[in-house]
Amino acid sequence: MKSYRKELWFDIKNRRELINITPKIKQCLTESGIKEGLCLVNAMHITSSVFINDDESGLHKDFEIWLEKLAPEHPHNQYRHNSYEDNADAHLKRTIMGREVVVAITDGNLDFGPWEQIFYGEFDGKRRKRVLVKIIGE
Repeated sequence: MKSYRKELWFDIKNRRELINITPKIKQCLTESGIKEGLCLVNAMHITSSVFINDDESGLHKDFEIWLEKLAPEHPHNQYRHNSYEDNADAHLKRTIMGREVVVAITDGNLDFGPWEQIFYGEFDGKRRKRVLVKIIGE
């Protein structure tokens, strides 16, 4: 069995961003040479997420609105965690959106359903962040 590992780095300009990382994951799969196996993609920060969904701007806005209702950023003093930092909402948003995805690899391709794409979701950005890609198989 072969194994491939790569870290993808992102310069996050805003506090919250959703980035379609599917092309970068496909590039990793090509580099790996693996044709059958599994691809793990996980966020390496406790305030960020990796998830699969549709790449549609209205849906992305819906995520933002929904997440803010569930874990609003303000007021900062509503969270006990915020005595040290002001990012408790980002921790909660990450928990809701998930840490990682695993995608089957079939015939050298990511085995997606219709419209599925891989996203990196950042909820406490304005700095450099990373994602781990681990591919195993034959």
